[in-house]
Amino acid sequence: MTLDRRNFLGRTAATGAGVALVGAVGAGSAEAAGAGSDRGDRKKRYALTVMGTTDLHGNVFNWDYFTDAEFDDKAHNDVGLAKISTLVNEVRREKGRRNTLLIDAGDTIQGTQLSYYYAKVDPITKARGPVHPMAQAMNAIGYDAAALGNHEFNYGIPVLRKFEEQCDFPLLGANALDAKTLRPAFAPYVMKRVCTPFGRDVKVAVLGLTNPGIAIWDKANVQGKMVFPGLEEQAAKWVPRLRSMGADVVIVSAHSGSSGTSSYGDQLPYVENAAALVAEQVPGIDAILVGHAHTEIPEYRVANKKTGKEVVLSEPLKWGQRLTLFDFGLVWERGCWKVESVSAKVLNSNTVAEDQKIVHLLRDEHAKVVAYVNQVIGTSSAAMSAVEAPYRDTPIIDFINHVQAETVKAALAGTAYASLPVLSQASCFSRTAAVPAGKVTIREVAGLYPFENTLEARVLTGAQLREYLEFSARYYVRTAAGGAVDPAKLTNAEGIPDYNYDAVSGLSYEIDIAKAPGARIGKLSFGGKPLDDAAQFVLAVNNYRASGGGNFPHVAGAKQVWANSEEIRNTIISWVKARGSIDVGAFASVDWKLTRDGAPVF
Repeated sequence: MTLDRRNFLGRTAATGAGVALVGAVGAGSAEAAGAGSDRGDRKKRYALTVMGTTDLHGNVFNWDYFTDAEFDDKAHNDVGLAKISTLVNEVRREKGRRNTLLIDAGDTIQGTQLSYYYAKVDPITKARGPVHPMAQAMNAIGYDAAALGNHEFNYGIPVLRKFEEQCDFPLLGANALDAKTLRPAFAPYVMKRVCTPFGRDVKVAVLGLTNPGIAIWDKANVQGKMVFPGLEEQAAKWVPRLRSMGADVVIVSAHSGSSGTSSYGDQLPYVENAAALVAEQVPGIDAILVGHAHTEIPEYRVANKKTGKEVVLSEPLKWGQRLTLFDFGLVWERGCWKVESVSAKVLNSNTVAEDQKIVHLLRDEHAKVVAYVNQVIGTSSAAMSAVEAPYRDTPIIDFINHVQAETVKAALAGTAYASLPVLSQASCFSRTAAVPAGKVTIREVAGLYPFENTLEARVLTGAQLREYLEFSARYYVRTAAGGAVDPAKLTNAEGIPDYNYDAVSGLSYEIDIAKAPGARIGKLSFGGKPLDDAAQFVLAVNNYRASGGGNFPHVAGAKQVWANSEEIRNTIISWVKARGSIDVGAFASVDWKLTRDGAPVF
């Protein structure tokens, strides 16, 4: 049965519809299916494997478009669907193609220059436009379903709807609702019938849940169009329905981490990382494929508080670095299939070669993007690197702030806010980002800002900025004065990622890491004078931070005086193109530093 995909603004998915894809998996041999003839009890048993990926973020090839080389990291991980395809093929050969399913937990169409190119440069939405490379690859590999991730909404609903149309499998989001009707805007679930050698099929339900944070992070794209209630609430609504429809196995594909935490504080009444809470609170779930958090969890068992039954969770590492395998043991009892056992593990994609079928399928798209990102757009007077950016004031972050501040100043010229000083915030999004001396390409500039954030201007007071900086400074591990400092152990306190540490340009300050968080900012000044708490400033800030991302104080509620729909990455690229050169000496300066009891750390 073919999924009837609906245009969001015209017709949304029916409230209880879901997607029923029947007969996609056929009968396997009794041996491959795990018949229990040698167990003594002579019960009929069947073995089912469900494979899962998550947070693919536009990675098809084991390639880094920002370095124009094969992907590599300290752990020598590999990335991409071409690698995943090889692992999937191996599992299917081992288990029997008919005894497997393949699902994903979201964040598919954003993250690499490959995905960006087919959303913005040669968009899939144009008349007779291309088919998205992620749709082509996932169709060829044979995915059965994918949950929606929050980054699916970055390019707007029309791009997402076109991607959905191009996929041969459903995009699931039981808690992505039409804002007017409160009915599912996407299929909530898919029901797969898996044929066995023993008569009755196994009915496998996959429920898709996405992240409530979409309402904040992509407010500009979804406000008034979609709402995103909590995962626990919607799972409690749908899981009993799936069981009443005869589901023998219920799997949740959740674009939500397992920690129970939220990056947006109390701005939403729904938990961001709620997968473990779903397992605890909602009876009837056998396994949860976890996404969003970019962590590796081979197997994590959570006891349901109502039934005591263990639910197995697994999160494969991002970008196609890992493939999760859920192995289900089913037994035929009293006229139906029962889940007897569940286990999970992950496979590492660096153990296999890329599937040449996928490589050949998308080599032309890959070549176009490589040519695009290697276009020379200007020159730089000096080399800049982000290696030390997490703990030093470096020119490469100054450059981002310089362009952002100039852009906001130009936008506010002639307005009531033109007289206010403009400050700017930026984070180290990639410690490998670099701009060489001499010729500069698109990929080198784009590498400074890998996210699709846009630029806004918000008005804050000096006192609010002081609290903002104190909050940001939590990023550093408290380190007593005296003794050596290891930069590798200095940052990411409390698990705070690099993108949630902001350096603010236009102010001068010190961060005393010997002090407790909340009391670290010292010698805070503007224009050579101590900062006036009552003074007003315009802060050039990305939309993620302005909408509450990272839960920084004051900025989300601050007055917005300007906003732009262009990605900051493109703003920087356009700035370089327009000027033809980057004069590092014009903006590079040391305005903040780490100290311990007043003595500089570096």
